[in-house]
Amino acid sequence: MISIVHAAHDSEAQLDLPAEADTLALGAALAGVVRAGLHVWLQGDLGSGKTTLTRGLLRALGHEGKVKSPTYTLIEPYALSRLDLYHFDFYRFNAPEEYLDAGLDEYFAGDGVCIVEWPDKALPYLPAPDLELRLDRAGEGRRASITAHSEPGRTCVIELTSLLRQGRTTPPA
Repeated sequence: MISIVHAAHDSEAQLDLPAEADTLALGAALAGVVRAGLHVWLQGDLGSGKTTLTRGLLRALGHEGKVKSPTYTLIEPYALSRLDLYHFDFYRFNAPEEYLDAGLDEYFAGDGVCIVEWPDKALPYLPAPDLELRLDRAGEGRRASITAHSEPGRTCVIELTSLLRQGRTTPPA
């Protein structure tokens, strides 16, 4: 079960995710609060749960197919019922200019939700995030640190922590 460890103010939250199912549940909760055009950076070491979290988000948005990390393809696009989502993984970049060479900046100018693993590999060219989510190992589970960097990101943090305080991972119908 996801537990809120710390929510100092509207722009930050720390959550304990004791099991993989909790990382999937956090992704599902995030699906209820993301909006078109949102840029989300996923930070964490290899195996920290970034793709697992994205899988939970996509499943909650209605995607039934396979969800894999786009480590080799750079991007996995998903056309979903209420929005377009683009899952990026820049782990294999050797230089930030590869982001520009690949022409990926056009995705960030549109209304799609952009979920980015290894964003630091594309800096300084990658647009700033609205929401940054860091996953770190904590015993057998994970600790999620969520930080808003914009007003839309702040709204997501507020709505997300409200859902989780209610013990929910989906907004009321």
